[in-house]
Amino acid sequence: ILGSTGESLNLDLSERKKIVEFSTDLNLSIPLLVGVGGVNLGTTLEWVKYLEGQKVQGYLMVTPLYAKPNDIGQKNWFQALLDKASRPCMLYNVPGRTGTPISLKALIELQDHPNFWSVKEASGSIERFGEFVDSLPSKKVFSGDDALLPYFALRGATGLVSVAANVWPAQTHLYTKFCLTGRGSETLPLWEKASASLFTASNPIPAKALLHAKEWIETPFLRPPLTHEDFHELESIKEIDSQIDTWYKKNA
Repeated sequence: ILGSTGESLNLDLSERKKIVEFSTDLNLSIPLLVGVGGVNLGTTLEWVKYLEGQKVQGYLMVTPLYAKPNDIGQKNWFQALLDKASRPCMLYNVPGRTGTPISLKALIELQDHPNFWSVKEASGSIERFGEFVDSLPSKKVFSGDDALLPYFALRGATGLVSVAANVWPAQTHLYTKFCLTGRGSETLPLWEKASASLFTASNPIPAKALLHAKEWIETPFLRPPLTHEDFHELESIKEIDSQIDTWYKKNA
C-alpha cells in the first residue's frame, strides 16, 4: 500500500496513517508492504519510525526523488532507512519517476544488510534487470513492469510487483505463474496490450477509470495534479478488460 507510483505522495500524513491503520485492521493473511519514499531524509525516517509501530510486514523503499543523488548519496540514504527498519525491505528502481536510476554499486555495498531483502526493477531494461540478478545473488529481484515479465522471468525474476493486478488480480496472478514456469511467450500479445492500456495516461489514472467502470470503486477521481479528465480511452480499456477475462476463463 501507498506505493510511490500512485497517489501516496499527494496525501497528507494523517491520511496516509489512516490508510495504514485501515489496512492493518483487516487482519489480512498475506504480507503487507508499505511504500517509503521522498526526498527529505528526516521526514522519511519519521515515517519508518511510525510504521515500525504498525502491524506491517515490510517496506518498499524507492530511490530518493528529484535530487538525483549519486552512489555515495544513495548508499547513505538507504543505509539510514535500512538501519531504522526491522523488517524486510524491497529497494525500488524506477528512474522514470525518480529522475535517476538506483545505484547498483550502492546496492552491492549494502547487500549484507540484514533488512535488505529484495529489489523491484522498473527501469524497462532487460539488460539492467540481468545486472541486478547477477550482481546480487542473495537477493530476490522482482519485475516492476507487467509487460516485460516474460523476459525478466528468463533472467531470474522472482515475481511481479504489478500495476495490472489492481484491476485484474486473479488474472495477473495466473499470468505471473505462466511467465515463471516458462510459458510467458503464450501470453505476450494480449498482456503487452493490456499493460499498455494502463499507461495511456499517467498511472494510476487508467486503472482508476477501469475500476470505476467495473463498479469496484465509487469514483474515478484522483488527487491533484492527477485527474481522470486526462483519460480518453475508456471504451478501449473496457474491451481489453473483456479480453483478459476471456483469457482467464480459458486458462484458469
